[in-house]
Amino acid sequence: MSKSLIAAAALLLLASTAPGAYAQGTLNVGMAAADVGQLDPHRATTTQDKPVVSWIFNGLVRFKPGSASLETLEPDLAEKWEASPDKLTWTFTLRKGVKFHGDYGELTADDVVFSLKRAADTKTSSFAADYAAIDTIEAVDPLTVRIKLKQAIPSLLGLVTNYHGGNIVSKKAVEALGADFRLKPIGTGPFVFQEYKPNESLTLVANKSYFRGAPKLDKIVYRFIPADSARDLAFASGELDVVYGRQDQKWAERFKKEKDVVVDVLRPAELSVIHLNMAMKPLDDKRVRQAIAYAINRPQMVQFKGELTAEPPVSVVPNGYLGTTKAPLYPHDVAKAKALLKEAGFEKGLQVKSVQTSLPTMLNSMQIVQSQLKQAGIDLQLEVVDHQTYHANIRKDLSGVTYYSAARFPVADVYLTQFFSSKSIVGTPTAVTNFSHCAVADKEIEAARSEPDLAKQKELWATAQTKIVEEVCAVPLFEQLQIWAHKTNVDFGYDLKDAIHLGPVITEATTKK
Repeated sequence: MSKSLIAAAALLLLASTAPGAYAQGTLNVGMAAADVGQLDPHRATTTQDKPVVSWIFNGLVRFKPGSASLETLEPDLAEKWEASPDKLTWTFTLRKGVKFHGDYGELTADDVVFSLKRAADTKTSSFAADYAAIDTIEAVDPLTVRIKLKQAIPSLLGLVTNYHGGNIVSKKAVEALGADFRLKPIGTGPFVFQEYKPNESLTLVANKSYFRGAPKLDKIVYRFIPADSARDLAFASGELDVVYGRQDQKWAERFKKEKDVVVDVLRPAELSVIHLNMAMKPLDDKRVRQAIAYAINRPQMVQFKGELTAEPPVSVVPNGYLGTTKAPLYPHDVAKAKALLKEAGFEKGLQVKSVQTSLPTMLNSMQIVQSQLKQAGIDLQLEVVDHQTYHANIRKDLSGVTYYSAARFPVADVYLTQFFSSKSIVGTPTAVTNFSHCAVADKEIEAARSEPDLAKQKELWATAQTKIVEEVCAVPLFEQLQIWAHKTNVDFGYDLKDAIHLGPVITEATTKK
């Protein structure tokens, strides 16, 4: 071999082994978790699982990357669809030539039928209840799927998005892999599962056959780093390109000051609410509930949580959901609160019981509420228990005031049904999370669910929210936003505003310079 060839080979070797030589094609993501839960999209429910699932799978339709709006859904595995006038029959035409990862062949209508039936089965899905309104799912031909409903529902398209049970799996892969499918997922998405190291990382590689085009990234390494300090250090030192942040004002402020860092404050938010148990004295008196509502100082709550990471609520349904309206929330007025208590016969004040979790973030918020109510003469007695006991006891109807934070699928029907329909009252056979015993908006909630006209549906949802607020079934406190951060050399390929999958969607267009 000539000296020039030896020199060239040496230079090539040095270049290939130099630090960061492979980094341009690898996106390193840090998650606040010790390990993965599972990657079967019909079972994946935890925060650490959902982002990864979104990189591997597709639905018939999809949320636009960076959006959580049901009003801007776009084609995904289905290239078009149509609905009957009564919205009971939906027909989807699939893209031709979409390939599953590995050697599992092309997507057909049989895979879609298998997937949606699997999503509707309690034995194979955590989201089966969402599909209760589906009557039949059939493959009309290899590229056509027809879904018939028992009754109209708020958003059939929402059930077939790239979210939860709407993710389409390979029938052949599920049957071949069996129980192993939970950690060896086969989808049609831009990235393919390659390797899992327990308590350490997941590695995905580019799907060169992706129907939207081969991804610009070569690989994603998804690292599990439960310790905040270790994860922050890895991000600050450049080991991570994208990181799950903390819902904390100081964290956001700190990383906003870091060079070459973008802090992403994202929706959907968790809405924090206090539910007032109208079946428990003295909260059965509307004037007492009104006094509590007037005593709450929402701007102070937002300031306490941090204005970078929290926002004032607009209703008893989170802002940005399909059907959320600006409801007539009670303003902060301590004098009015005291006057209402006097009128109700509690001029010297009163006591109210609240079962409360010992989790610091939730307990701290409730202690602020306790302080605010005290100014109006209301003594909020906090019965602090561990988090598991808290969840058990509030579902046994043992709490007068229940503090609860939640995000749900972004359509008003889900939130209104679970928290404010009489069918969801805790302690009943059909209980979900109606801690207030609210029943004032049942008529509107039920009517909206089967209303085929979207404008009329929104009117019904708006009326329901107004009734719930005026009846003071619950008092919204603040909305807690999702916090992530990324380096400026990462371009997601879209405007990141929302994270329906609880993390940024990594697409074929995502790059790292």
